[in-house]
Amino acid sequence: MPTIYEWKGENPKGRKIKGEIEAETLEHVKQNLQRRKITSVKIKKKPKDLFENIKFLQPKVKERDVIIFSRQFSTMIDAGLPLLQCLDILHSQQENPTFKKNLKKIKESVESGETFADALKKFPNAFNELFVNMVAAGEAGGILDVILKRLSAYMEKMAKLKRQVKGAMTYPIITILVAIIVVAIILVFVIPVFAEMFSDFGATLPTPTLFVMALSDFAIGNIIYIIAGIFAAVFLIKRFYATKKGRILMDDMFLRLPVIGILIRKVSVAKFTRTTSTMLSSGVSLLETLDIVAKTSGNKIIEFAIQDVKIGISEGRSMSDPLLESGVFPSMVCSMIAVGESTGALDIMMEKIADFYDDEVDQAVKNLTDMIEPFMLVFLGVVVGGLVISMYLPIFSMAAAIQ
Repeated sequence: MPTIYEWKGENPKGRKIKGEIEAETLEHVKQNLQRRKITSVKIKKKPKDLFENIKFLQPKVKERDVIIFSRQFSTMIDAGLPLLQCLDILHSQQENPTFKKNLKKIKESVESGETFADALKKFPNAFNELFVNMVAAGEAGGILDVILKRLSAYMEKMAKLKRQVKGAMTYPIITILVAIIVVAIILVFVIPVFAEMFSDFGATLPTPTLFVMALSDFAIGNIIYIIAGIFAAVFLIKRFYATKKGRILMDDMFLRLPVIGILIRKVSVAKFTRTTSTMLSSGVSLLETLDIVAKTSGNKIIEFAIQDVKIGISEGRSMSDPLLESGVFPSMVCSMIAVGESTGALDIMMEKIADFYDDEVDQAVKNLTDMIEPFMLVFLGVVVGGLVISMYLPIFSMAAAIQ
């Protein structure tokens, strides 16, 4: 049974390098390193991972891992290296242990006679349906290097879209969390000190002060129930969103939100057109493309709209008419798609729309950030400032009485 060995050494230029090799014996490892002209070698067996059979403790295959894999694979295939040799090199260089195991099994499947696409299909957590179908088209057309290059470029653009959306939502989420923590500290630790001091006043306290003191007493007396209620609410919302009806209702609600809804629509249009363009230009049929794009849309309302388009095309209709009827996609996008259909250059037109909407997403993210920032500052000022002022009101009243 092959064993994994770790090695360290120097390459012909004197640079220190290290890596892993899977071999039957230590002698095979030495021979392999000698062929690569690596000197000053230190070799040892790789220690076993105690948690390798516990799936949830293993690192996930990240999108970045797949992007780098695709780009490197494309370069190697383009340079004329055989498929199995490419897989062997990429497996030996892979640092993510989960992805490394996947690549080893993929190589074994290809060696046993399976196609590369069929081998990838066994690992849906790393390679989605879009990736597998495009690789299958590349294998069939003898342009696997071109397809992998397109896939890596496509995934990089999609990753950029995700980062933009996450970046837009990070600021308000962090601000709200900070506000909640600050308010909790004030209610639980600060206000009781003031309440004890005011108890000796013997005078009627202002209404805002009484309200804040009552709020503090409620928070302290029910803190366990409040925390449990927050966790229960998050859990129930996630469970509701996991149901088909809940997913449809919440996805529809997200699309109808004033500013966030516009951003979601623009991201969806960019993703839809970019994916469709990439798949069509790679030789995947339009109906198969729409089926995959619908499943990877991330929003049930948009998924239903794309499925309606697929049904319309299978009935002999154009692509642009069902898209316009859905009400989800802007009329400008539908008009440009109609032009692409009539000229026979749908993939090129889709790519142009995707490039345009990438810029639109940039602007929508900027608009969202510009709008949220002052709103968050006002929110923090009103909530935290209101609590502080309400506790200082009796002190101001006392100072005025002394004067």
